[in-house]
Amino acid sequence: MGGGIVAGKIAFVTGAGSGIGRAVCQVLAREGAKVIAADQNGIAAQETQGLLSNVWINDHISVTVDVSMAESVNMAISDVIKHYSRPPSVVVNSAGITRDNFLLKMDEKWFQKVIDVNLKGTFLVVQTAVKAMIDAKISEGSIINIASIVGKTGNIGQCNYSASKAGVEAFTKTAAKEFGQFGIRCNAVVPGFIRSPMTDAVPEKVLQKIIPFIAVRRMGKPEEVAEVIAFLASDRSSYINGASIEVTGG
Repeated sequence: MGGGIVAGKIAFVTGAGSGIGRAVCQVLAREGAKVIAADQNGIAAQETQGLLSNVWINDHISVTVDVSMAESVNMAISDVIKHYSRPPSVVVNSAGITRDNFLLKMDEKWFQKVIDVNLKGTFLVVQTAVKAMIDAKISEGSIINIASIVGKTGNIGQCNYSASKAGVEAFTKTAAKEFGQFGIRCNAVVPGFIRSPMTDAVPEKVLQKIIPFIAVRRMGKPEEVAEVIAFLASDRSSYINGASIEVTGG
Protein backbone atom coordinates (compact mmCIF):
# COMPACT_ATOMS: atom_id res chain seq x y z
CA MET A 1 0.00 0.00 0.00
CA GLY A 2 1.22 3.52 -0.68
CA GLY A 3 -0.28 6.96 -0.42
CA GLY A 4 0.61 10.59 -0.10
CA ILE A 5 0.84 13.33 -2.69
CA VAL A 6 4.40 12.42 -3.76
CA ALA A 7 4.10 8.64 -3.37
CA GLY A 8 6.89 6.78 -5.17
CA LYS A 9 8.82 9.89 -6.20
CA ILE A 10 12.53 10.18 -5.48
CA ALA A 11 13.37 13.54 -3.89
CA PHE A 12 16.84 15.08 -3.53
CA VAL A 13 16.91 17.75 -0.81
CA THR A 14 19.96 19.93 -0.13
CA GLY A 15 20.46 21.69 3.18
CA ALA A 16 18.73 18.66 4.68
CA GLY A 17 20.69 18.72 7.94
CA SER A 18 18.58 21.36 9.67
CA GLY A 19 15.86 23.99 9.44
CA ILE A 20 13.64 24.12 6.39
CA GLY A 21 15.63 21.40 4.58
CA ARG A 22 15.09 18.90 7.41
CA ALA A 23 11.37 19.74 7.60
CA VAL A 24 11.08 19.26 3.82
CA CYS A 25 12.62 15.78 4.12
CA GLN A 26 10.16 14.88 6.87
CA VAL A 27 7.08 16.12 5.01
CA LEU A 28 8.10 14.52 1.68
CA ALA A 29 8.78 11.20 3.44
CA ARG A 30 5.40 11.42 5.19
CA GLU A 31 3.81 12.00 1.78
CA GLY A 32 5.36 8.85 0.33
CA ALA A 33 8.59 9.99 -1.35
CA LYS A 34 11.96 8.26 -1.17
CA VAL A 35 14.15 11.00 0.23
CA ILE A 36 17.84 11.74 -0.22
CA ALA A 37 18.93 14.00 2.64
CA ALA A 38 21.93 15.93 1.28
CA ASP A 39 24.02 18.32 3.36
CA GLN A 40 27.60 19.53 3.67
CA ASN A 41 27.41 18.25 7.24
CA GLY A 42 27.20 14.49 6.65
CA ILE A 43 26.38 13.72 10.30
CA ALA A 44 23.45 16.16 10.29
CA ALA A 45 22.22 14.60 7.03
CA GLN A 46 22.36 11.14 8.64
CA GLU A 47 20.43 12.46 11.63
CA THR A 48 17.73 13.74 9.29
CA GLN A 49 17.63 10.36 7.53
CA GLY A 50 17.14 8.74 10.95
CA LEU A 51 14.05 10.88 11.52
CA LEU A 52 12.46 9.67 8.28
CA SER A 53 10.25 6.70 8.55
CA ASN A 54 6.76 5.99 7.44
CA VAL A 55 4.52 3.00 7.10
CA TRP A 56 5.17 2.48 3.39
CA ILE A 57 8.80 3.14 2.69
CA ASN A 58 12.09 2.61 4.41
CA ASP A 59 14.27 3.60 1.49
CA HIS A 60 15.75 6.94 2.42
CA ILE A 61 19.47 7.71 2.16
CA SER A 62 21.78 10.55 3.15
CA VAL A 63 24.68 11.98 1.16
CA THR A 64 27.37 14.54 1.92
CA VAL A 65 27.53 17.32 -0.66
CA ASP A 66 29.17 20.72 -1.02
CA VAL A 67 26.76 22.40 -3.45
CA SER A 68 29.33 25.06 -4.35
CA MET A 69 31.63 22.41 -5.91
CA ALA A 70 30.59 20.85 -9.25
CA GLU A 71 32.54 17.65 -8.56
CA SER A 72 30.77 17.14 -5.22
CA VAL A 73 27.33 17.71 -6.79
CA ASN A 74 28.10 15.29 -9.66
CA MET A 75 29.20 12.63 -7.20
CA ALA A 76 26.07 13.04 -5.07
CA ILE A 77 23.69 12.72 -8.03
CA SER A 78 25.70 9.70 -9.31
CA ASP A 79 25.35 8.05 -5.89
CA VAL A 80 21.58 8.60 -6.02
CA ILE A 81 21.33 7.05 -9.49
CA LYS A 82 23.43 4.07 -8.36
CA HIS A 83 21.20 3.52 -5.32
CA TYR A 84 17.79 3.90 -6.98
CA SER A 85 18.70 3.03 -10.60
CA ARG A 86 17.16 6.34 -11.65
CA PRO A 87 17.68 10.02 -10.92
CA PRO A 88 15.46 12.03 -8.60
CA SER A 89 12.40 13.62 -10.19
CA VAL A 90 12.01 16.08 -7.31
CA VAL A 91 14.84 18.44 -6.36
CA VAL A 92 14.66 20.92 -3.47
CA ASN A 93 17.47 23.46 -3.15
CA SER A 94 17.44 24.41 0.51
CA ALA A 95 21.20 24.70 1.12
CA GLY A 96 21.96 28.26 2.12
CA ILE A 97 24.27 30.27 4.34
CA THR A 98 24.48 33.80 5.72
CA ARG A 99 27.58 35.88 6.35
CA ASP A 100 26.10 39.15 7.54
CA ASN A 101 27.79 42.52 7.77
CA PHE A 102 27.18 46.09 6.69
CA LEU A 103 28.00 46.60 3.03
CA LEU A 104 30.94 48.91 3.72
CA LYS A 105 32.42 46.35 6.10
CA MET A 106 31.60 43.25 4.04
CA ASP A 107 34.62 41.05 3.44
CA GLU A 108 34.93 40.15 -0.25
CA LYS A 109 35.45 36.48 0.68
CA TRP A 110 32.19 36.38 2.64
CA PHE A 111 30.31 38.07 -0.20
CA GLN A 112 31.63 35.44 -2.63
CA LYS A 113 31.01 32.50 -0.29
CA VAL A 114 27.30 33.35 0.07
CA ILE A 115 26.91 33.72 -3.72
CA ASP A 116 28.78 30.42 -4.26
CA VAL A 117 26.54 28.40 -1.93
CA ASN A 118 23.16 30.07 -2.37
CA LEU A 119 23.18 30.97 -6.07
CA LYS A 120 25.92 28.98 -7.80
CA GLY A 121 25.03 25.96 -5.67
CA THR A 122 21.42 26.13 -6.86
CA PHE A 123 22.66 26.35 -10.47
CA LEU A 124 25.01 23.36 -10.12
CA VAL A 125 22.40 21.11 -8.49
CA VAL A 126 19.71 22.05 -11.03
CA GLN A 127 22.01 21.63 -14.03
CA THR A 128 23.30 18.23 -12.87
CA ALA A 129 19.92 16.85 -11.81
CA VAL A 130 18.04 18.02 -14.90
CA LYS A 131 20.66 16.57 -17.26
CA ALA A 132 20.15 13.25 -15.48
CA MET A 133 16.33 13.58 -15.65
CA ILE A 134 16.41 14.25 -19.40
CA ASP A 135 18.84 11.35 -20.00
CA ALA A 136 16.46 9.07 -18.06
CA LYS A 137 13.47 10.45 -20.00
CA ILE A 138 11.74 11.62 -16.83
CA SER A 139 8.89 13.83 -18.03
CA GLU A 140 7.30 14.87 -14.73
CA GLY A 141 10.06 16.59 -12.81
CA SER A 142 9.70 19.31 -10.22
CA ILE A 143 12.45 21.60 -8.94
CA ILE A 144 11.81 23.87 -5.96
CA ASN A 145 14.37 26.53 -5.12
CA ILE A 146 14.28 28.32 -1.78
CA ALA A 147 14.64 32.07 -2.12
CA SER A 148 13.88 34.63 0.62
CA ILE A 149 11.67 37.63 1.16
CA VAL A 150 14.85 39.70 1.65
CA GLY A 151 15.61 39.02 -2.01
CA LYS A 152 12.59 41.25 -2.73
CA THR A 153 12.91 43.79 0.07
CA GLY A 154 16.62 43.89 0.84
CA ASN A 155 17.79 43.76 4.46
CA ILE A 156 20.36 45.76 6.41
CA GLY A 157 23.54 43.73 6.84
CA GLN A 158 22.60 41.23 4.12
CA CYS A 159 23.79 42.68 0.81
CA ASN A 160 25.29 39.30 -0.12
CA TYR A 161 22.39 37.13 1.07
CA SER A 162 19.64 39.33 -0.42
CA ALA A 163 21.47 39.51 -3.77
CA SER A 164 21.95 35.72 -3.82
CA LYS A 165 18.27 35.11 -3.11
CA ALA A 166 17.06 37.64 -5.70
CA GLY A 167 19.32 35.75 -8.11
CA VAL A 168 17.67 32.46 -7.16
CA GLU A 169 14.25 33.85 -8.14
CA ALA A 170 15.45 35.14 -11.52
CA PHE A 171 17.34 31.89 -12.14
CA THR A 172 14.17 29.93 -11.33
CA LYS A 173 12.11 31.85 -13.90
CA THR A 174 14.71 31.18 -16.61
CA ALA A 175 14.98 27.48 -15.71
CA ALA A 176 11.17 27.21 -15.91
CA LYS A 177 11.20 28.61 -19.45
CA GLU A 178 13.99 26.29 -20.59
CA PHE A 179 12.79 23.05 -18.99
CA GLY A 180 9.04 23.33 -19.56
CA GLN A 181 9.36 21.59 -22.93
CA PHE A 182 10.77 18.53 -21.11
CA GLY A 183 7.90 18.40 -18.62
CA ILE A 184 10.18 19.62 -15.82
CA ARG A 185 8.79 22.48 -13.73
CA CYS A 186 10.84 24.92 -11.66
CA ASN A 187 9.39 27.14 -8.93
CA ALA A 188 10.67 29.24 -6.06
CA VAL A 189 9.40 29.37 -2.50
CA VAL A 190 10.00 32.69 -0.77
CA PRO A 191 10.01 32.31 3.02
CA GLY A 192 9.74 35.21 5.42
CA PHE A 193 11.06 34.97 8.96
CA ILE A 194 11.07 31.27 9.84
CA ARG A 195 12.35 29.80 13.14
CA SER A 196 15.51 27.93 12.13
CA PRO A 197 19.22 27.73 13.00
CA MET A 198 19.67 30.68 10.63
CA THR A 199 17.29 32.94 12.60
CA ASP A 200 18.51 31.53 15.93
CA ALA A 201 21.66 33.54 15.26
CA VAL A 202 19.59 36.76 15.31
CA PRO A 203 19.33 38.34 18.80
CA GLU A 204 15.89 37.84 20.39
CA LYS A 205 15.41 41.60 20.87
CA VAL A 206 15.85 42.10 17.09
CA LEU A 207 13.31 39.35 16.37
CA GLN A 208 10.83 41.00 18.76
CA LYS A 209 11.11 44.17 16.67
CA ILE A 210 10.37 42.23 13.46
CA ILE A 211 7.28 40.36 14.72
CA PRO A 212 4.92 43.41 14.83
CA PHE A 213 5.51 43.82 11.07
CA ILE A 214 4.28 40.27 10.35
CA ALA A 215 0.51 40.25 9.83
CA VAL A 216 -0.03 37.02 11.78
CA ARG A 217 2.22 38.34 14.60
CA ARG A 218 4.58 35.38 14.80
CA MET A 219 7.48 33.78 13.00
CA GLY A 220 6.84 30.82 10.73
CA LYS A 221 7.72 27.20 11.38
CA PRO A 222 9.90 25.21 8.97
CA GLU A 223 7.02 22.74 8.45
CA GLU A 224 4.83 25.56 7.15
CA VAL A 225 7.30 26.13 4.34
CA ALA A 226 7.75 22.39 3.80
CA GLU A 227 4.01 21.84 3.21
CA VAL A 228 4.07 24.33 0.32
CA ILE A 229 7.16 22.63 -1.11
CA ALA A 230 5.44 19.22 -0.94
CA PHE A 231 2.52 20.63 -2.94
CA LEU A 232 4.91 22.03 -5.58
CA ALA A 233 6.73 18.68 -5.71
CA SER A 234 3.45 16.87 -6.36
CA ASP A 235 1.40 16.48 -9.55
CA ARG A 236 -1.32 18.60 -7.91
CA SER A 237 0.68 21.68 -8.92
CA SER A 238 1.16 20.49 -12.51
CA TYR A 239 0.45 23.90 -14.11
CA ILE A 240 2.50 25.98 -11.68
CA ASN A 241 5.82 26.82 -13.32
CA GLY A 242 8.20 29.75 -12.95
CA ALA A 243 6.26 31.00 -9.92
CA SER A 244 7.52 32.53 -6.69
CA ILE A 245 5.27 31.62 -3.78
CA GLU A 246 5.64 33.74 -0.64
CA VAL A 247 5.35 32.01 2.73
CA THR A 248 5.70 35.02 4.99
CA GLY A 249 2.64 35.25 7.24
CA GLY A 250 1.81 38.50 5.42
